[in-house]
Amino acid sequence: RVIPARVFGKSKPSNKDVELLLLHEEKDKTWKALVKPGKRMKIGDVFYVKSKLGNDILGKILDIDGEGIRTVKFEGEYELDAIGEIPLPPYINKKIQDTNRYQTVYSKYEGSVAAPTAGLHFTHELLQLLNDEGIKLAYVTLHVGIGTFRPVSVDNISEHKMHSEWWELNQKTVDIINNAKMNGNRIVSVGTTSARLLEHAATDQKSNLLKSGSGWADIFIYPGYEFKIVDALLTNFHLPKSTLLMLISAFYDKEAIFQAYEEAIKSEYRFYSFGDAMFIV
Repeated sequence: RVIPARVFGKSKPSNKDVELLLLHEEKDKTWKALVKPGKRMKIGDVFYVKSKLGNDILGKILDIDGEGIRTVKFEGEYELDAIGEIPLPPYINKKIQDTNRYQTVYSKYEGSVAAPTAGLHFTHELLQLLNDEGIKLAYVTLHVGIGTFRPVSVDNISEHKMHSEWWELNQKTVDIINNAKMNGNRIVSVGTTSARLLEHAATDQKSNLLKSGSGWADIFIYPGYEFKIVDALLTNFHLPKSTLLMLISAFYDKEAIFQAYEEAIKSEYRFYSFGDAMFIV
């Protein structure tokens, strides 16, 4: 589930606006975060955010890494729901009244900063229909992080650094997938999020079968990669220069993918989070 990771506040003592995107909580009240404007948020700087409960929550910048990601420590008791809001992508400029529209119907564990958008196409009724048709459903957890939507800016893509995202596979899901693989059945990944998790786990475990486990995934899939688990992929249309576009180009064929994108543009398909999807086999 997407957490209310966008937090608005004021710097002290200037009282100027600041904005944070909380990426993940490292330990109690200490977060990795993107901030803007960055020049107002140096090491040691203090800010405060308004809580919906009526009190101010103080925060302090403890550290800045080489990519500008801050380590932020909050003081006092707070609930994330009371100080933050769901971080909708910047290209969505209309306020969504029901934030559950930016959650998949099967989302369960909080921790993601963006929705796995291929999953937004599913309803409870559609999942039931798939189940009635004998299609086995298996659920995985991967908390989408900044690495998913940061563009590739290096000339040599092998030099691109992926940020880690938390993943978890339970034994029930592992059994469903492994049995399907051994019986020659097809594994259909709903979205690049699920595909990254499954391929990371298989690569990490050096096997074409999976084991239950959890950890941090930083796999970067681009053309030349050989998929070990995923046989088919349901995915939305992605941004240029994105790692997601590279993943689907690796899954199928770069030229064919680009032709599909040209057709989508010509036919005025909708792109990105609330856009249309394609099925690649």
